[in-house]
Amino acid sequence: MKEELKLPETMEEFEEALKRERMRERNRRDYNVILRSTIATLLSVAAVAILVATLLLPVLRIYGTSMSPTLKDGDIVLSLKNTQFDRQDIIAFYYNNNVLVKRVIARPGEWVDLDSEGNVTVNGTPLRETYLVDKAMGDTDIKYPYQVPDGRYFVMGDHRSVSIDSRNTAVGCVSEEQVVGKLTFRIWPFSGFGKIE
Repeated sequence: MKEELKLPETMEEFEEALKRERMRERNRRDYNVILRSTIATLLSVAAVAILVATLLLPVLRIYGTSMSPTLKDGDIVLSLKNTQFDRQDIIAFYYNNNVLVKRVIARPGEWVDLDSEGNVTVNGTPLRETYLVDKAMGDTDIKYPYQVPDGRYFVMGDHRSVSIDSRNTAVGCVSEEQVVGKLTFRIWPFSGFGKIE
């Protein structure tokens, strides 16, 4: 049953009904303005977040075990765009349409040596590698001592027996152009949340 439209009988009732209608219309306009403003703000924040994540702090997921125990399969990490890397920094780099994660062992121009037990020396000084569980010569097909070419980094995984890295010419030394960034912070899982060492 339709509700019957009741017309105001007095001028006061008419003015009151008109005032209510104006208020309802103003609230509807305000709601639309707030809704459009909120959507525009959310889109702007999302665009900025995507730019920051792409250009400054790429977020990466770890696949595989070549960096265990430092990084495990499924970890989610932040990387920082950078142009200079020190020994023992963990970097992500492009290789054959994939992103690999390894540790910087030697910088451009440095000499790397590896013995049959997996002990690494750089420029004749043994590397202190507290992050390793076990050492291994791994899959290597280069002649030692090996000098790192200019503009490149010699990288190795922390799980030396399974990692394919700069010890093998299939990967070789990483050029600066290949580098995505230095891994700085683990955000998942929460049990490992914090700075990556």
